[in-house]
Amino acid sequence: MRVLVTGATGNVGRWVTAGLVEAGVSVRALTRNPARAELPGAEIVRGDLTEPEAVPLDGVDRMFLFPEPSTAKDLVERAVRAGVRRIVVLSSGAVTGGFDTTFHPPVEQAAEHSGVEWTHIRPGEFAANKLALWGPSIRAERVVRDPNPDGGWYPVHEWDVADAALAVLLEDGHHGKAYDVNGPELISLRDQVGAIADALGEEIRFEEVTPAEAREIYRRLGGFAAEAADFLLGFTDYDVNAADPADAADFDPGSLGPLPTVSSVTGAEPRTFAQWARDRVEDFR
Repeated sequence: MRVLVTGATGNVGRWVTAGLVEAGVSVRALTRNPARAELPGAEIVRGDLTEPEAVPLDGVDRMFLFPEPSTAKDLVERAVRAGVRRIVVLSSGAVTGGFDTTFHPPVEQAAEHSGVEWTHIRPGEFAANKLALWGPSIRAERVVRDPNPDGGWYPVHEWDVADAALAVLLEDGHHGKAYDVNGPELISLRDQVGAIADALGEEIRFEEVTPAEAREIYRRLGGFAAEAADFLLGFTDYDVNAADPADAADFDPGSLGPLPTVSSVTGAEPRTFAQWARDRVEDFR
């Protein structure tokens, strides 16, 4: 068996790659920058999902598909012609909730219409987002600035998402299913900061700011924080339509009740945010 992992250096892809290698599976890891990839045991290849004709698919049986809606249909069709017989899509819980109607759905649909086995992994909010949003200010000042300290969600450890993907790639019986993978607990931003502080063994201040001030902070950070600022702070919805941040602050996620976790896929207990903070503590020092 050979598995193509796309997005192989991402938060999930790198752990999927490592898990496949540990399982003794031949792995082809696709990345735009092989020189910076640290993926022991994998065949590292250069490629970009926006150029599906250049993705090396020879000899590949199964594929872990990172979402790129602009080319998903072409890539999946090429993969099937090359012999791929199982596709696992890294999607989003926003599809389940009906919030995402334009980004991940085309990728899911490409897999569903492929004629081969398909499964969708739909993570909720990644705990790892906090590295981009809070990491710089925690490292520099031991402070977090956010407009909604008592707001929260069910942040998921990226290892749980990877474990779900690994089970679906390696085991039978998952065809035609979509698995939501969330963290096990509703935890406020204030308590998330507390968990990171406990992992560090140092105090971290929480400084409440307005949504507009937080947006400027995120924009100055660049990267993911800047790209996602409007959505994360409620200025736009998932489809980039204008929204009111006050509406997002008023929503009570506790009304949703417990959300599905990795246990529905693997049977394993999901990792808590506190465990994630301990696992990633060196990134906050």
